[in-house]
Amino acid sequence: MDIWTYQSVEYVSVAGEAWLASASEYPSSMRALWEARPWAPAVLPCGRVFDVISLPAVFGRRVLDELWTSGPGCGPVATYRGRTLLFVQPGAAARLRTLLAWEEWARDVPPLLCHGQGDAITVPPVQRAVDEPESASGRWIVAPDTGEPWLPGASVVLWACVRAARGRVREGGDQVVDGR
Repeated sequence: MDIWTYQSVEYVSVAGEAWLASASEYPSSMRALWEARPWAPAVLPCGRVFDVISLPAVFGRRVLDELWTSGPGCGPVATYRGRTLLFVQPGAAARLRTLLAWEEWARDVPPLLCHGQGDAITVPPVQRAVDEPESASGRWIVAPDTGEPWLPGASVVLWACVRAARGRVREGGDQVVDGR
């Protein structure tokens, strides 16, 4: 399944909204904000419920394709200001940053922004008006739809990044380079 060919999820489920709000120090206030202004992006802290890896848009697509093609898939994913935001396990951002700096084979991976404990990110709106064009407020590619979405760890994201950066070998030995 190519998640890029389907229309993006326009609404975050109630359970997904509760999960996102639980990252806030004041979850009930966050839910009240979304009830009053569901089309407004929100700023949420990282480190408690999730970390976020921010990838350049094209590379982010390649990483997501790897996660879905090679397994195991991914949890919530959004776009914001031309970047792909991959939600990962708490603590994964610091671990990934360390692995990328330490491992020689990760040198082909473009610089990633790893948001963890002490950082905050802007998440897209939980709803988007049907007639509203996509804007700088971003959109959900894979919206949170449960109260406990599966989040990949640092090693899963690392291998997906390395495979995406170097291309991957198809069955039969054909090399995939730059998606061709």
